[in-house]
Amino acid sequence: MPQPSTRSVDRALDILLCFSRSEPTLTLTQIVERAGIHKSTVHRLLATLERKGFLQRIEESGSYRLGWALLELGFSVLENSDLHRQATPYMQRLATEYRENIDLAILDGTSVLYLQVIESSQRVKISSAPGQRLPVFCTATGKAFLAFLPDQRVKEILKTGRRKYTEHTTTDLAEIHKQLDLTRARGFAVSEQEYELGINAVAAPILDARQHPVAAMAIVGPTFRMTLERMLELGPALRATTDALAREIGLTLR
Repeated sequence: MPQPSTRSVDRALDILLCFSRSEPTLTLTQIVERAGIHKSTVHRLLATLERKGFLQRIEESGSYRLGWALLELGFSVLENSDLHRQATPYMQRLATEYRENIDLAILDGTSVLYLQVIESSQRVKISSAPGQRLPVFCTATGKAFLAFLPDQRVKEILKTGRRKYTEHTTTDLAEIHKQLDLTRARGFAVSEQEYELGINAVAAPILDARQHPVAAMAIVGPTFRMTLERMLELGPALRATTDALAREIGLTLR
């Protein structure tokens, strides 16, 4: 017979497995019915899962959805997966066609972490390397994540600080959210000298079937080549590339 502690773990996992792409939010009653667990036990486990960040309670309706902690675990899995290998051909094609730096990154805590960088073949290039960390709120890659993360996770990240790196850095929350709305609508993000003077970037998320960002890819270059006009031209092609990669690695329905 399972020990009480093991039984609690089993039941907590059963609760998490109640959620799916077709049912991303569930009420307490629905969870009780699907998990087949007594209501008082479900209520206790929900409180624990919510406290640990594995579930979020939607105040308006009282229902629940999966929390940001699961996203963090997913990012850790990706960091140690074959994502680098599978992304390399896509990145190389972009580098060959557009002759700029191509970066692959994940969200690690409250910063962007480079997994892979393919350098530009141009004489004037951007210096970056795997393992480098960048802020989230003022980089194209970071905004590509934020635009598709749950609202609560976005609030937590933005609360950690919004340092003004350059005169072009946007620190106003309302303006940041406006940029995220635009990023979500067009499917890619841009950054114009917001983190470092003389450098612009366009980035697109790699989304799973629930439209959560598991990684992001960016094209980065000096401002005299990466103008806003050019970034807006590259954005759709970059997003098509990340969508194709997501399909190949099985993140989305084919």
